[in-house]
Amino acid sequence: MEESKFNFSEEEEANQKEQNVEQSKENVKKDAQGLYASISKFLSELLDFRDDTDRAATIEAIKNDIPFKGATAWILVCSIFVASIGLNADSTAVVIGAMLISPLMGPILGVGLSIAINDIDTLKKSMINLATMIVLSLLAAFLFFKFFPTADIMTNELFGRTKPDVRDVLIAFFGGAALIIARTKKGTIASVIFGVAIATALMPPLCTAGYGLAHNWDYFIGAMYLFTINTIFIALATFLVLKILRFPMLRYANSKKRKRIARLASITAILVMAPAIWTFVKFIQQSGFESDYNNFLKTEVESNNELWLQKGTPAWEEKSITLYFNGEVTEATIADLTNEIKNYEKIKDFTLNIKGNKNRSFDKISEAYDRAIKDLDNKDNIIAGLQKQITELQENITNLNQQVEANSNGNEMSFTNLSRDAKVRFKDLEYFGYSKMLSSKDFINIDTISVVNLKWNKNLPDSTKLKKEKDLKSWLIKELKTDSILILK
Repeated sequence: MEESKFNFSEEEEANQKEQNVEQSKENVKKDAQGLYASISKFLSELLDFRDDTDRAATIEAIKNDIPFKGATAWILVCSIFVASIGLNADSTAVVIGAMLISPLMGPILGVGLSIAINDIDTLKKSMINLATMIVLSLLAAFLFFKFFPTADIMTNELFGRTKPDVRDVLIAFFGGAALIIARTKKGTIASVIFGVAIATALMPPLCTAGYGLAHNWDYFIGAMYLFTINTIFIALATFLVLKILRFPMLRYANSKKRKRIARLASITAILVMAPAIWTFVKFIQQSGFESDYNNFLKTEVESNNELWLQKGTPAWEEKSITLYFNGEVTEATIADLTNEIKNYEKIKDFTLNIKGNKNRSFDKISEAYDRAIKDLDNKDNIIAGLQKQITELQENITNLNQQVEANSNGNEMSFTNLSRDAKVRFKDLEYFGYSKMLSSKDFINIDTISVVNLKWNKNLPDSTKLKKEKDLKSWLIKELKTDSILILK
């Protein structure tokens, strides 16, 4: 009897332990649920911005920024010129200043707003004003880069706006989202608006497109592509945020018109979103291609000391990569590179074309370089010898001239020495001529006159010329030892 009682107590104790464990599990679950609820509530309060939205004020503020005339037009023109000068001078600070004063953002927000609230009139007004702004901006930038001296120089600031990538898409989308969120908040956050104006960079691509119109169509296409990306994704972000905030749709008294407007707004939204999504997908795809391509070059090609890569030409659309090498590339190396490229997921289906230069191996290039150096040394020696001979000939000619003049003039000063001394004494003298002329006053007796022909610097005043001419004549009388001197001018 005692043994049975003892066994019952042990079983009861085991059941009690199981109940305690279950109770502990329940308590943990309740605590976890409480913690999850607390975290959810905290995050909801932290990230929820719907209660802080001023819908009426937001719509009014965006609509007020859409019109483009008067002061706004002049502000745009000034900002375009400032940005163009900054891009031409390669000055990031000046370009940032131009972004801050640019009024381009208004019509773009208007496009997103009008599609979100089904307002076709605002959409028309936004599109017209945006098109006007774009045309005026391109015209101002074109005039600057076409006619301003040294404006044809391609700087890093300009080049950086001709090749958009996936990062530009993300910047435009999140910048546009930040902008419209700041716009919808009660008490607009001005610093956010300024920051978005800098980050999304609408002004520099337009200026770069103006440069492209003036000098290079490829740059124009690339810059306009970047501007289009920024515009579409800012409008898309505006549309999505306003939809999340449940801005009220514009209602029309005429039900048929309301349906027609709603259908048109939906089609416009799809047209805006479709190229944006396509662009984003293409950028993601191309970024993957470029990443694997660069890794392939770094790992498989540049690390191989036996390969001398001249350049690589990827063609993403054709799915082919062409590599040009200096020197001969063996069949084994070609096979190895063709196999290695299959290890890179994004470019494993690409065709790899290897272009080696069999007539330009490294040894032959070295030999050709040595021969070229020797030829240059020989040519330098020949040129030095010829220059020495020319100098000697010039000295001989000078001596012969002096001998001829001495023989013809007897004891008179040679023309070479006379002209040299005249130039030393009178630095403004540009031309000096001297000769002997026979003359007769009575046609019986013959006199000899020294004739001097002069030309002075044209910038000399007439009074100074007369004084210098008088001093020159006095000097010639002394040097030539004759009073019969005739000066011609």
